[in-house]
Amino acid sequence: MTDTYEQTARTTSLRKGPRVNYDRAAAEAILDEAYHCDLSFIVPGPEDGQPEPRALPTLHARLGDTLYLHGSTGSRPMLGARGDGLKVCVTVTHLDGLVMARSQFNHSANYRCVVVHGTARIVTDPDEKSRALTAFVEKVTPGRAADSRPPTDKELAQTAVLALPLVEVSVKARAGGPGDDPWDEQLPHWTGVLPLGVKAGRPEPAAGSTTPVPDYLRPTRSPWLAPATMRGDHVILEPLDVTHAEALFAAIGDDEVYRHMTRPCPADAADMAAQIVEALDAHHAGSRVPWVQRCARTGDIVGTTSYYAPDPHNRSVAIGYTSIGRKWWRTGINTEAKLLLLTRAFDELGAERVEWHTDIRNERSQAAIARLGANREAVLRHHRLRPDGTWRDTVQYSMIADEWPTAQKSLRSRLRPPMGHQ
Repeated sequence: MTDTYEQTARTTSLRKGPRVNYDRAAAEAILDEAYHCDLSFIVPGPEDGQPEPRALPTLHARLGDTLYLHGSTGSRPMLGARGDGLKVCVTVTHLDGLVMARSQFNHSANYRCVVVHGTARIVTDPDEKSRALTAFVEKVTPGRAADSRPPTDKELAQTAVLALPLVEVSVKARAGGPGDDPWDEQLPHWTGVLPLGVKAGRPEPAAGSTTPVPDYLRPTRSPWLAPATMRGDHVILEPLDVTHAEALFAAIGDDEVYRHMTRPCPADAADMAAQIVEALDAHHAGSRVPWVQRCARTGDIVGTTSYYAPDPHNRSVAIGYTSIGRKWWRTGINTEAKLLLLTRAFDELGAERVEWHTDIRNERSQAAIARLGANREAVLRHHRLRPDGTWRDTVQYSMIADEWPTAQKSLRSRLRPPMGHQ
């Protein structure tokens, strides 16, 4: 196998020659990054039988030197590929940016494109078909095939797969800034590139889904933004999920719990779900890392807590958005949750500083933060709006790395075994 595809009459570009190449690795990277392709072919016309072009979007997956195309057994390309196969042209394009020149004529786009010509065949071997269908699911996201039901015999019979050998392949790409003509360079118009790209959003569960978002759908991010599961004798912290809404509302849907919050108590589980979505959106944006708190003894959901304002460069993070049901006040859960969060911040992330912020009227919260070993630093006047429309003065506390060993020792000495444990 060579590093380049052989140039043929069908893969030779008639213009913009420098943008065309036949590099095998570049073509494979473009195909593998894309989630869909366009499949073009010729069919007899419905009226006079004369050849007519067709182009259909479809899913694809590459295994080695073969490109597999997904379809229904009754679709036109699958029917046309019976027997000797179907002559096709497959294209995949990534639009990377809009290029704006001073002149309209020189406006362009940055892109990466692969064009594949050849004869596609129907996959009839059961093992090859199974590998291709698994590849389609894994293309959605790695790990999904093992976390979903495989197709039944009936579903397999309704699904067809085309195999297209990667032989006649060409790559065309453009990158860089605008190509202004010399006589336009003095014009006052803005010129440059507007980058474009595909970016995954926050996973949104379907109605009725009761399974938390799997780890393989969570983006790979800085450890400062990873909601790692943490376990103690009293409490378990695990990533907050919309599926926790009903149990979390049952635990903390209490006006007393929300008395000093900057948002009102949720009215029902749906309102709690909306608050969870807000927290998950903040996590996706990189400004918050939310956890749900479970009682380590019973597994019951008892509350929630978060990191927020993570700053890896300055090695600081804040702890807050903490709510615990009144049933679990003074049980050791809050103390151990803070111990777990502080241990992760100082010992695992290498934080230099951890902050807390609380309403100046919330004396119970201020006392609890002080007992952690944090130091009161300042009062931020009219810092946030309360739900009733009044301005909240916020008391700011902090702990620095030098203070952590003493605070850690004190926190561990305060924790008593949970009820039912010796």
